[in-house]
Amino acid sequence: MFFFTCRSGKFKQPFQIHAKLNISRLLSSVCSEKEISRIVSIINDHPYPDQPLLPTLRCEIPPPVLSTPFIEKILGSLFAAHSNGLKAYELFKYCLQNDLFVPSSDAFEKTLHILARMRYFDKAWELIEEIKQTHPSLITLKSMSIILSRIAKFQSYEEALDAFEKMESNIFCGKRFGTNEFNVLLRAFCTQRQMKEAQSVFNKMHMRYAPDIKTMNILLLGFKESGDVTAVELFYHEMVRRGFMPNNVTYNIRIDAYCKKGHFGDALRLFEEMEHVKCLPTLETITTLIHGAGLARNSTKAKQLFDDITKRNLQPDTGAYNACMNSIIRSRDVISASALMEEMETRGIEHDNVTYHTMFLGLMRFMGIDGVIQLYSKMLDKNFVPKTRTVVMLMKFFCENGRVDLGLDLWNYLVKKGQCPHNHALNLLVTGLCSRGRVEEAFDCCKQMLVRGRHVSELVFEMLKRFLVQMEEFDRIVELENMIKRLKFLLPPPKDYSIENSTFYIDTNSK
Repeated sequence: MFFFTCRSGKFKQPFQIHAKLNISRLLSSVCSEKEISRIVSIINDHPYPDQPLLPTLRCEIPPPVLSTPFIEKILGSLFAAHSNGLKAYELFKYCLQNDLFVPSSDAFEKTLHILARMRYFDKAWELIEEIKQTHPSLITLKSMSIILSRIAKFQSYEEALDAFEKMESNIFCGKRFGTNEFNVLLRAFCTQRQMKEAQSVFNKMHMRYAPDIKTMNILLLGFKESGDVTAVELFYHEMVRRGFMPNNVTYNIRIDAYCKKGHFGDALRLFEEMEHVKCLPTLETITTLIHGAGLARNSTKAKQLFDDITKRNLQPDTGAYNACMNSIIRSRDVISASALMEEMETRGIEHDNVTYHTMFLGLMRFMGIDGVIQLYSKMLDKNFVPKTRTVVMLMKFFCENGRVDLGLDLWNYLVKKGQCPHNHALNLLVTGLCSRGRVEEAFDCCKQMLVRGRHVSELVFEMLKRFLVQMEEFDRIVELENMIKRLKFLLPPPKDYSIENSTFYIDTNSK
């Protein structure tokens, strides 16, 4: 045991007390947003896998301060930050090694989601196998859904079915799969709009796993997401013929299908039918109709539906406000939309990414750069971190409007917040910087990406290389090439990675 002596020299005190005080301070602040951001930044900035991450984790998150909520929040931030998935995996494995840490399904699912999103399926299965041995109760339908949906998206139909069979025979040992598991498999294809595959699965397996109303709604949702209203209605009549009673989820899906195709009158007709058959509309139903009214450029009806929410003893949430704002903006009334945003703040209803995205879109169309800058400054003052879709939209707008300085400011803000911005945001920023002769800053942004263990696209590298050649900065070209080669050796990019990072779709019409 260590001791220290007071200046008076009259007594000695165990160093233990000092250590306990430090731990107490750590525990009191450990779940603060500032502490979470600090840890996320440290993990993102760490040059893993070039250097081991474990010593840093031991130093920054000692076992006494490990707590389930703390780790869940860090993993959630790493997911939102598009961090290197293997860093999140290292963090979760470190936690599992400590007896004081009690893992949760949420922490496991977030780690699994990060790995699967980056297509590190071998590591994802490795994690599942380990959890099966140590904490089998953490493997739930949600974790099953995460892995199956990503396999359905990035791999073949056969591989998705093989994964389902592996789950049944090897992972969920001793459990007989039923309708719930069948629904998870169907949803994996339906969420990816792979309706031929979903129908094939249904036809093959519906005799083995008896479908329920949820099964039918999943398939109906899949047809709706594929944008085929006729298919939605044909399947709706098929499910009724099979004896399934439609519920409010069924009606919500059909209403949304009509709204998104601009058939607002048909959507209102369904809404009336819903009430007539005593199927009570939900807040989601009203929100969908508000959005539909916006698509139909009927802001008056949108406001009426919004006001009806409280009359129906429902409370408007962020989604309802976002739908109403979107409807008002489509009528070019950005000032009223801004007032609605302020009303949210007054009523204690949080702004989310859709709120900001909707307002930025309206300001870009009708108010120009000055209006965007004003809201952008407010967003940063509130320490709000926008999601990828909004980051890419802002980056493109700033660079196209000659404000690449704001694009760089956004990049630095995200990096400071522990984010690892999406590759498409880097493409836009590097293009904007290089075209204005700011090649050194473009070089630094690429280095930041590579240091964080994220690959840069070949498009960006070749463009930056051309400018560096013109400047005769050959040492920097070699430095980048070496970093890229080493990262590819230590952390091979997933299959078709270049395809994912060379295109990026922004749906400006989504709710």
